[in-house]
Amino acid sequence: MKRTHFAVVAAGLGLALSLSACGSDDGDKTSDDKDGAVQGKIGVILPDTESSVRWESADRPALEAAFKKAGIDYAIQNTEGSAEKMTQLAESMIGDGVTVLAIVNLDSASGAAIEEKAKASGVLTLDYDRLTLGGSAEAYISYDNNKVGELQAQGLADCLGDKDANIVYLNGSPTDNNATLFAAGAHKVLDTMTNYKVVGEQAVPDWDNEEAARIFQQLYTAADGKVDGVLAANDGLGGAAIGVLEGAGQAGKVPVTGQDATAEGLQNILAGTQCMTVFKSSVGEANALADAAIALAKGDKPATTDTVKDDEGGRDVPSVILDPVAITKDNIAVEIKNVFADGSMTYDDVCTGKFEKLCTDAGITK
Repeated sequence: MKRTHFAVVAAGLGLALSLSACGSDDGDKTSDDKDGAVQGKIGVILPDTESSVRWESADRPALEAAFKKAGIDYAIQNTEGSAEKMTQLAESMIGDGVTVLAIVNLDSASGAAIEEKAKASGVLTLDYDRLTLGGSAEAYISYDNNKVGELQAQGLADCLGDKDANIVYLNGSPTDNNATLFAAGAHKVLDTMTNYKVVGEQAVPDWDNEEAARIFQQLYTAADGKVDGVLAANDGLGGAAIGVLEGAGQAGKVPVTGQDATAEGLQNILAGTQCMTVFKSSVGEANALADAAIALAKGDKPATTDTVKDDEGGRDVPSVILDPVAITKDNIAVEIKNVFADGSMTYDDVCTGKFEKLCTDAGITK
């Protein structure tokens, strides 16, 4: 998969959010009718609640706020990791009259089938966060996923230094195209460093953290415990590896990467058990999706800045590609302010209990 792009910075981080709890099966909302409201209806299907807390805690409220502000009807649902349920939700939304449908696909095959059904019904589609290979979406909104992997790799290398080291890769779901891009970006950096040796690498089905712990335990055992660094694709997988390392008395001695800047990941960085994480503003990405969806609902083309090559579909997909940021112990006091400004978590979510002193020591204040 090839890409040409000019990075753009996620906008609207200060958007006021309504953080009311929303379930996955009762997420349909409609805006009040008023003069100047955008015609049509937008449907969004989020992927799960297990791979990352972001989908319900950040993406959903940000999308709701944007659609309400635009005065457009909308429906947001969560498919809870089931491709079959996503297909059912998509068919239901199409039947209920959505004119624009955005999906975070669970795999490209089912995602492409959904987009084909939507197209046949005259519904425009958008790929959110994950590109649907072989799909027909009008546009793709995501982060530079190769760069995410590059940042993870460089962060791990910075933590390991120039010494000889054995590395284990704990990759994301094999059905997630983003996971493929993360791994490719990481290998691009680390494969050039001849002092590092890969002693294990495996993908974690469905980003399942419990499965990740089992897989990492097997890889760790197979390497006779001689693991010096872990390239984990996100904070959840990183946390699973840290749990295994704690059992072996190696937590804090073996650098582990992450992604998503979750409260757990940030706490692990403060505690010294995680080397780094990658911050991708969920609110910024949600705002970019909302802008694209609202433009389509108005009959306009989304304001894209990129094209991403879909080799399977043989087309260049108009895209909005946002820029990720690495967070390490050295810059956490500065970058965590942007995480808090994003609205998906607060100071109290991270700096609680034993972590309050660690926050103070790191220069993190309310």
